[in-house]
Amino acid sequence: MNHEPVNMDNLDASLHKIALDLWVLAEKNQQDSLFLLSLLRSLEEIHRKIRTEMFEPSLPKTRNKLYQLVKDIEEKGGWPYIERMKLKSLLQNLETDLKSGT
Repeated sequence: MNHEPVNMDNLDASLHKIALDLWVLAEKNQQDSLFLLSLLRSLEEIHRKIRTEMFEPSLPKTRNKLYQLVKDIEEKGGWPYIERMKLKSLLQNLETDLKSGT
């Protein structure tokens, strides 16, 4: 497949390498749902820790700096979010697979 997971144009070199390594790891294990679930859980935990322990305490203390942060969020892709698959979607996929015999 070799699709890049995200637009990496704005990432520095070390972040680019980490993102690419994660993508390659996921591709190598794309048929192993338990591994991929574990990977997603790890990413979610890292996301939560960075947000609560580092990002939130670093938030700007002045209106001008807060404005600059909000402007950057709006201009460069919005707020980071880790989407979770809905249980209903998971069950629909299972139902489809059972009907097709896979």
